[in-house]
Amino acid sequence: MRNSVFTVSALVFALSLGGCSLAPTYERPAAPVAQAWNTASDQSGAEVGGLDWQAFIIDAELRRLVGIALDNNRSLRQTLLDIEQARAQYRIQRADRVPGLAAGASGNRQRLPADLSTTGTTDVSRSYQVGLTLPEYELDLFGRVKSLTDAALEQYLATEEAGRSARIALVAEVCQAYLTHVGAQQRLELTHRTLASREDSFVLIEQRRSAGAATALDYQEALGLVEQSRAELERNQRQKQQAFNALVLLLGTPDAAATIPAVSPERLRVLQDIAPGTSSELIERRPDILAAEHRLKARNADIGAARAAFFPRITLTGSFGTSSAEMSGLFEGGSRSWNFVPNLTLPLFDAGRNRANLSLAEVRKESAVAAYEGSIQTAFREVADALAATDTLRREETARRSLVDTSSETLKLARARYEGGVDSHLRYLDAQRSSFINELALIETSTERQIALVDLFRALGGGWDGKAGAGG
Repeated sequence: MRNSVFTVSALVFALSLGGCSLAPTYERPAAPVAQAWNTASDQSGAEVGGLDWQAFIIDAELRRLVGIALDNNRSLRQTLLDIEQARAQYRIQRADRVPGLAAGASGNRQRLPADLSTTGTTDVSRSYQVGLTLPEYELDLFGRVKSLTDAALEQYLATEEAGRSARIALVAEVCQAYLTHVGAQQRLELTHRTLASREDSFVLIEQRRSAGAATALDYQEALGLVEQSRAELERNQRQKQQAFNALVLLLGTPDAAATIPAVSPERLRVLQDIAPGTSSELIERRPDILAAEHRLKARNADIGAARAAFFPRITLTGSFGTSSAEMSGLFEGGSRSWNFVPNLTLPLFDAGRNRANLSLAEVRKESAVAAYEGSIQTAFREVADALAATDTLRREETARRSLVDTSSETLKLARARYEGGVDSHLRYLDAQRSSFINELALIETSTERQIALVDLFRALGGGWDGKAGAGG
């Protein structure tokens, strides 16, 4: 009994020594970007840090489509399965830090020939055992197992951040595909109206030409505008169908095409004002930056495991139970048995393997630092680009709206002057052409501005409330 108590005490003492880590103390690298955004835009508006995607999308139909995509998109589903794999891998690695315990029973029956038997006669031996066993367990005196566990945890957290990034990206992609679809539909409707108007004008020109009141040049110019509208109609129809197909793919359901509503009248579909905050807030919020930092921490922990490989490793195995030559005697008095096998391994010569592994871990950490800094720089540039886009597109949309008003008024005057015989038909056709081009440009600019707002939302790290669930 004293021996077993001593063994248990030694095991507890050895376990209390474990957990010393040789990993370097982690320090976050300094951000290689400026503290403020290089833009003159007004940075007022909703803070992304407290803004969920459901609040960012103010159109109910668009929110519904995003919810469908979050529940059914195949690419997102694959990413979420990757998270489950990383979580399972971390749990497996974490289990190595706790001693295992197993129950087992075994029996052995062996015949020895006479020339091998100690009695000089043929002998049949029997043994039976029942008890608990301690599988091989490493005393983590130098933190090797702890470092490996920390690395697995950080890798899992990086994968989880990648999942959040994938969700935000999917929200943005659905929004952009829908906005592209809406813009194409608006251009298509404008082209239909313009084509109908130009066909009516062409009929009148054809009649005037038959009466000798219009020239062949007037006829060809009118015909050219009709064909231009027809070509533009097919182009817009193609773009609308492609945007629709992209939206169907993102939704990921068999009946996705039926769930996409008809385009409603022009209205705002996303929040129009977002405050970018500072670059330090971006680092704390954007999922790909957080994922890169978790990978950096994992590589930092790998160095601890590589350093620990230079020191002795102590593993323990053992068992406690009953043993007997007869099965009926397993639980009789005096049948108790135990076995305790400590094993110490000290690396003496490995042809430089451990040193090479340490060098590899250090290089991988430096690579992770570069990747982390690169992710910050990329994020900073994307935010700056998105801010510049939203800022300039807002002013461009205002200017183009004024231009549409001006060209519409010009078209009315040109038509009145042509019908009054003051100007030629050519000037009237130029006014028609300019008005149509300006209206198309306004729709395209308005669509681009809405898409730029979605880009800004995504570049700033979006707003993902995990409690809302995948489908919101």
